[in-house]
Amino acid sequence: MIELLAPAGDLEKLKFALHYGADAVYVGGQNYSLRANAKNFSLEDLKEGVNYAHFLGKRVYVTVNIVFHEEDVFGLEEYLKELDKIGVDAIIVSDLYVVDLAHKLNLSLEVHLSTQASVLNAEAALFYKKRGVKRIVLAREANKSDIKSIKDETGLDLECFVHGAMCTSFSGRCVLSNVVTNRDANRGGCAQVCRFTFDTPEAPCFSMTSKDLNMIEFIEEMIQIGVNSFKVEGRMRGIYYIATVILTYRRLLDKILNHSLTSEEKEYYLKVLNRVANRESTPQFFHRFPSENEQYFLGREEISNQDFLGLVLDYNKDEKKVKIEQRNYFKIGDIVEFFGPNVETFSYKIHKIENDLGENIEVCNHPNMIVYLPMEIPLEKFDIMRVKLFDKDRDL
Repeated sequence: MIELLAPAGDLEKLKFALHYGADAVYVGGQNYSLRANAKNFSLEDLKEGVNYAHFLGKRVYVTVNIVFHEEDVFGLEEYLKELDKIGVDAIIVSDLYVVDLAHKLNLSLEVHLSTQASVLNAEAALFYKKRGVKRIVLAREANKSDIKSIKDETGLDLECFVHGAMCTSFSGRCVLSNVVTNRDANRGGCAQVCRFTFDTPEAPCFSMTSKDLNMIEFIEEMIQIGVNSFKVEGRMRGIYYIATVILTYRRLLDKILNHSLTSEEKEYYLKVLNRVANRESTPQFFHRFPSENEQYFLGREEISNQDFLGLVLDYNKDEKKVKIEQRNYFKIGDIVEFFGPNVETFSYKIHKIENDLGENIEVCNHPNMIVYLPMEIPLEKFDIMRVKLFDKDRDL
């Protein structure tokens, strides 16, 4: 089984991730999750999300991966039972108590071990396998040799991060946030101190920030050595980022599996991924130990991406008009492009814009305004209009 696993910080992001090609999503509940600052899912949200995913034949995993203190245990048993009743496919955990409790309760859901457990060797993986863990989310620091050995010796499902932010510290071991801000990094309160800049006499604007992870060059090798699930980081990211990254990896995986990927296509996908993020990206640990080139030390520039211009809400086949919710400034004369999971990316020169009163306008400069564009090519809800990225159109 090859799975593309996407982050989902709320219901809207869950639907976008699945629509754009994810086989499964991982989400956080309002308790016991390491992304406390995300909107996260109430039990009612989880019911809706699970029903939506299962209708599409896809899966939902819920993170229960904080480091549990004594006060955190209260109510956990009831919460796990409720997740099981809702039909959640798996929980992602790091604490052995939660592993054992899930099996003691005889729950139907699977138990996956979080990257917070920092598994990097087969002996540790076998220990968790004996406790009933079905899948290991390997530490981000796992290299090719580690992954192959763990797969060969355990036969476990292996899940590896392939894209997104890195932790400067070892996976699951950071206490910078605790020390500097008194916010517990391992209980959902990480302040991302590793992203701060520090003024020192020796190095003004010193930082210790890792560049982002991007494994597009090594996906084929990861498949060959037995990785089952390819995980994208980013529950705090927006829908444009999720749609772009997930569709890119979906296209890439499909072409690898049907043996049709060209070097030109891989290069194009890499350019798209590098553009959607606001930090540089690199394969990090997979093929060699990272050097100073995989880290920011003396300042960096993180510019907010403004490529996301509009979201398709509807398409009128009779009038041949597309209904757009504006997300960034655009105007008459701009050359943009549309993309989506069921449409080949195409360029479009804006020659007419109507507002929701049927009036012709020259510019779209009010957040979330509703406008209509004449459009011969049928589009679907959730398709996206963006800045034209490159000179040549490609299928993404």
